[in-house]
Amino acid sequence: MIAAENLDLSFKDLSLDGGLAASEENNKILKWNLPLKELYKLACSFYKEKSGKAIHLSYEDNLKLVAFTQQAAHGPLDLSEAPPLGMFDVIGKDRRIAWQQLGTITKLQAMEGFIDLLDRLCPLFKPYVEAIKKDKEEKARRAEQEQIQRTEALAAEKERLEEKQRLENEKNREELHRRQLQDALNQQTYHQFKEYAEIQFPGNPEQQAVLIRQLQNEHYHQYMQQLQAQVATNLARLKSISDAEDDDNPTAVVCENGTGTNDTAEFACANTKENSQFEFKEQCDSDNDSGDYAVISPANMWTKPDIKLFKQEVMAGKGDGVIRVNHGDTVTVKVPTHEGGSCLFWEFATDSYDIGFGVYFEWGKPPTTEVSVHISESDEDDDTIEEDEEVICAEDLECGPAQSNQTSSVGSALGTRNPISIIIPIYRRECHQEVYAGSHTYPGEGTYLLKFDNSYSLWRPKTLYYKVFYTR
Repeated sequence: MIAAENLDLSFKDLSLDGGLAASEENNKILKWNLPLKELYKLACSFYKEKSGKAIHLSYEDNLKLVAFTQQAAHGPLDLSEAPPLGMFDVIGKDRRIAWQQLGTITKLQAMEGFIDLLDRLCPLFKPYVEAIKKDKEEKARRAEQEQIQRTEALAAEKERLEEKQRLENEKNREELHRRQLQDALNQQTYHQFKEYAEIQFPGNPEQQAVLIRQLQNEHYHQYMQQLQAQVATNLARLKSISDAEDDDNPTAVVCENGTGTNDTAEFACANTKENSQFEFKEQCDSDNDSGDYAVISPANMWTKPDIKLFKQEVMAGKGDGVIRVNHGDTVTVKVPTHEGGSCLFWEFATDSYDIGFGVYFEWGKPPTTEVSVHISESDEDDDTIEEDEEVICAEDLECGPAQSNQTSSVGSALGTRNPISIIIPIYRRECHQEVYAGSHTYPGEGTYLLKFDNSYSLWRPKTLYYKVFYTR
């Protein structure tokens, strides 16, 4: 028989651990920080698994636990509905008595009574529950952490895709701008390059098309390099001017490539205008009457790999000729503008060593249409640009404006000289490795001065192969 005092655990105050809700019908009632029903299932599972193995309970204790399970499953015992017991069913009678002694406690109270009794009888039960609870919390923590990681990964992937899309859009805009720029340049130079290609490959349209594309690509890259260099130069000079606070009248910015500009942004924005998009036309102020000579466009330069074939053509008489440029000498090839021409082309190469090359333009109607060659011991003769005051450089963008306080003797010299502009400054070219070629649109009437400078060489003479011609 079950002693009455042993049943006191079933009628404890139902205030649950951790501030539980007072309502018995609330399915969220907690015990040991777990839902009561969930904890009861754990207790039943523990009792079935460990009974007779890890735990050994007395007959009376087993009766009490079974009674609690019957009460939790079916509620209070109703003898009128209970099936009759056999005469020799002692265990059945004992269980029914234990169940009946639980009285009218609710199912939730029976669940709690089973848990408390099992906890008192088996000290291993609560650590078992704590281990399961920690495992559950750990799984919940991991699940939450994984959810956070998934959310962060999705956000990072979204940001990456947005950045990739932005870069693609930027790349597409740059490519579109590059194509528009190159198309405009190609339209501007197509006729010049076509005439040049027809001279190089007469009667061969396929080779002409290949050469035209090569020249157009080379022209585009040179244009972009010149534009970047000019922007960088102008920014540096504008910064130096802004740093000079005591200078109230800063001088105009002049580009080294023979093109003046007063504002870098204005120059860059001009690229989007169809008519003036690729014109390097900036005017250099001067104190003389040479304003008509101030507009000059840049030259196009490119290279050709077939240097051996080029030399053979020149030596066979298909070009202008071969010149020996001694050490310390400068050769100037004077090419007057032609009435029926609109653009000058040139090609040159050397044997074994490089040579300096530059292009100048002497304004004024040429006295003859014949190409002539002049050799001097240095680049500082009367027919070239000098640093002294005997030659006028009114429209030369690197010389700057003419000074108004010159002497009368210099003034008389100015009256007899034509202004000269620098189209390409003299730089040493690796023309012994490939053919250097170029073109320039006529800026007006005058004479081109193609200068081949060997003045820096103390010992070596150079053999020069060159061709010059004009196109309509």
